[in-house]
Amino acid sequence: MGFLSITIFLPVLGALLLSVLPEKNSRVPRVVALAITCSTLILSCVLFATYDRSLGGFQFVDVITWIPAISSSYHVGLDGLSLSLVTLTALLAVISVLASRHVSSQPKAFYAWLLLLQSCIMGVFSSLDLLLFFIFWELEVVPLYFLISTWGSNRKEHSAIKYVLFTLLGSAFMLAGIVALYFTAGTFSLTELYNTDFALVASGIPLAAMFFLLLAGFAVKLPIFPLHGWLPDTYSNAPTAASILLAGALSKMGGYGILRICLGLFPEVASNFAPIFMCLAVVNILYGGAIALKQKEIKRLIAYSSFSHMGFVLLGLFSLNEIGFTGAALQMVSHGLIIGLLFAGAAVLTERTGTSSIDKMGGLARQMPVLCGLVFVAAIGAMGVPTSSGFVAEISVYLGAFSANASIAKTVTIISLTGILISAAYMLNMMKNVFFGPVNESFNRIKDIYTIEKLYLGVLAAGIFTVGLYPQLITTVLKPAIKGLAVLWGG
Repeated sequence: MGFLSITIFLPVLGALLLSVLPEKNSRVPRVVALAITCSTLILSCVLFATYDRSLGGFQFVDVITWIPAISSSYHVGLDGLSLSLVTLTALLAVISVLASRHVSSQPKAFYAWLLLLQSCIMGVFSSLDLLLFFIFWELEVVPLYFLISTWGSNRKEHSAIKYVLFTLLGSAFMLAGIVALYFTAGTFSLTELYNTDFALVASGIPLAAMFFLLLAGFAVKLPIFPLHGWLPDTYSNAPTAASILLAGALSKMGGYGILRICLGLFPEVASNFAPIFMCLAVVNILYGGAIALKQKEIKRLIAYSSFSHMGFVLLGLFSLNEIGFTGAALQMVSHGLIIGLLFAGAAVLTERTGTSSIDKMGGLARQMPVLCGLVFVAAIGAMGVPTSSGFVAEISVYLGAFSANASIAKTVTIISLTGILISAAYMLNMMKNVFFGPVNESFNRIKDIYTIEKLYLGVLAAGIFTVGLYPQLITTVLKPAIKGLAVLWGG
């Protein structure tokens, strides 16, 4: 078993270890989960540091014959795009464990499901066999369902079932697309599919049909309007750890799948339908932002903010050029850091104040100045303020979209700029009402965040500024993979 496979399956080993631990001490499962996630993060950082930027392509490849009758293998590997997302997932998993110190009910099961979720997400980003990709894709539904339905809040069972139904519906179409690809090209291997000229392969299945069948699963996960119905309830009712991984890493599976599979395999179909998806991206940005403005509950505001910012990913992807792809990839990494900080900060606020209602908070900067400062970092990242990761991601998306070949590209890009103003409006309004509004005297005894909370929130804040001030940390790794995809459109 290679280094990458160890990284992917180490959390599974941790989950198995948790299953045999005695129930006596509720702190032990958290310590084990933290040790496993930290070890996985270290392994991911080693992969990131040792990846050969000059060589590019897929590295750390493991191939094991699995089902030879249908030419399917256990085939994993990383290029710059998947490597960045695997490292992000590993970081957010550590944050999720640290943010779950108040979990006292069935801690063994909670952390076991959390570790299994991490492993599934990393498996999706690493898979180079479409059947293996689909198995990891489907398996993540199981731990997330139990995390939400057991440890969630409010309408937790309803939210969990809604997420499962939306995901399985999209996955059914995606599986049909994968099967259609297999019968067309005779392989599940992505590396072989990239070398297949589908226009020359005799098949009764239109390329556009395969494109949209595959896209259906990715569109639900990103999500793309109008397939976002599961998002607000799921994000707001999930436990903090699940919200961080769900919004910070799992939603990126949708953007990753579109870029890696739909655009990588069907460039001509993507070109034909790019104007439609650029328009849908603007709907995501503006509609999500407008709904976020109306929210009175902090986690729902963050949920709609996430939906809006995924519109920038979609806009960058369907610009179909190198700078747009780079912007979309940067936005996925940036959004993971920002949304992780927002959800973790919101969890601290809810725990301290006993409410998630923005209207019932107020003046908390007096009691919690450190938390105020850290949440403000996430807010300026979400607003795309210079020096933040959100700025470099969004400016790259806008430049890529404005220079796209689609006839409506310039108009769509100009309209989407309104999203900057909307995000500033709802983020500044949230900061004002929560931290700088009229002082709620009932919160006078609330204390600022503890040292451990400063640590994990500070790491995310530092990440936002690090990517904003030195984006080459990510772009030098991304460049070979992005160039390889952009060349399909003459980039």
